[in-house]
Amino acid sequence: MFDKLSPRRDFLKQTGVGLTSLALGSLTSSLPSARAADANDRIRMAVIGCGGQGVGAHIRGLMDIKDEANVELVAVCDPDEERRQRGSENGGGATPVADIRRLLEDDSIDAVSIATPDHWHVPAALLAMQAGKHVYVEKPCSHNLREGRLLVEASLKHNRIVQHGTQMRSNGGFQEAVEMLHSGLIGDVMIARVWNIQKRSSIGHMKPSDPPQGLDYDMWVGPAPMVPYQENRSHYNWHWWHNFGTGDAGNDGVHEFDLARWGLGVNEHPTTIAALGGKYFFDDDQQFPDTMTATFEYPATDDRVAKQLVFEMRLWSTSYPYNVDSGIEFYGTKGKMFLSRRGKLEVWDGQNKNLQVDVSGPLQMHVPNNQKAFLAAIRGEAPATADAETAHLSASLCHLANISTRLGRNLSFDKTGETISNDEEANTLLGREYRENHWAIPPVS
Repeated sequence: MFDKLSPRRDFLKQTGVGLTSLALGSLTSSLPSARAADANDRIRMAVIGCGGQGVGAHIRGLMDIKDEANVELVAVCDPDEERRQRGSENGGGATPVADIRRLLEDDSIDAVSIATPDHWHVPAALLAMQAGKHVYVEKPCSHNLREGRLLVEASLKHNRIVQHGTQMRSNGGFQEAVEMLHSGLIGDVMIARVWNIQKRSSIGHMKPSDPPQGLDYDMWVGPAPMVPYQENRSHYNWHWWHNFGTGDAGNDGVHEFDLARWGLGVNEHPTTIAALGGKYFFDDDQQFPDTMTATFEYPATDDRVAKQLVFEMRLWSTSYPYNVDSGIEFYGTKGKMFLSRRGKLEVWDGQNKNLQVDVSGPLQMHVPNNQKAFLAAIRGEAPATADAETAHLSASLCHLANISTRLGRNLSFDKTGETISNDEEANTLLGREYRENHWAIPPVS
């Protein structure tokens, strides 16, 4: 599969493997597109990232729907030898590949599914789209807000489908519940109160050490600034480090951010963000907060009242509303709805009387449904349910909350220019620093 070089493979080899100082922005959209897919075409896919989510959700999901959705998993990619072998074994013998550049050289691959650490999400997605491939990207879609905008621009520029791993968008039960909100069941929906409350574990205090055998740590770090390997900032625990993750606001919270924004009917950025929090509980090496309360304000428009989204995060407790660790209360002018991906839906009218409502499907997250929606979009059968713009608007909430909490001050956000007004330090945090001359650095927007 990877032996005979095509013209695109020659190009990628020259620009990526041979001239690693060349920035990603030098690639152009003139590269050939992935094969056109119709209802009768088998779509050939690769999974990039073979950790817990990569194997347990992306790979197994594709294997579960391979016949029904006419999709074939042909390759898996990870810089960790043990993980990519496990991915291959769980993926029906899919070809294991260590270097993403080698993977993208294969013209027969139509789409990739990205389940890497957050800092690789957009760099990998941009490389894939510029190589003509459609992209399914794990949540949050971006490591920072500016990279999220690059994802949107690349999807449009290269005419590639992007589907985000906020799989409630592809669940009929959630679609029906949101339609109830939009149809006025509880009046004008003005406030969404969101929570992510769970008991996380300490990652302890550790010192740098040699990377484990079989891990290409240089590839794992990728375009992020190089730091020495340290066990508690590698596999999974990268979530809690600024270089590589987005904290639990981005890890779990983005699911609720997305559902709340969907239910509120706001398809834009907020203009004011006020967040408080920090490390109130854990004494360890984590850099992100274990406690956060953030409020986002969406000002009134000509056709909409002002709205608020309120997010609560406590990573040291199992005492949570309605006995669920994650959920949303929607407050409207004529009632309230409680909705949770833990299978719960309740509605009250304006007099606090319980209303009996039903949805046709289970209120649970189901990755294969989201994958099928992605494949349908590639075939032109339906729009993507969680496209790049939808993904960016939801992921940006976790980025803005993290910035406000980190700096300890409110943010005034220009939703059109995507900048923070009169705050140079905060604006710097909308992007990130990169490793000098790395081949996967995203272009400057």
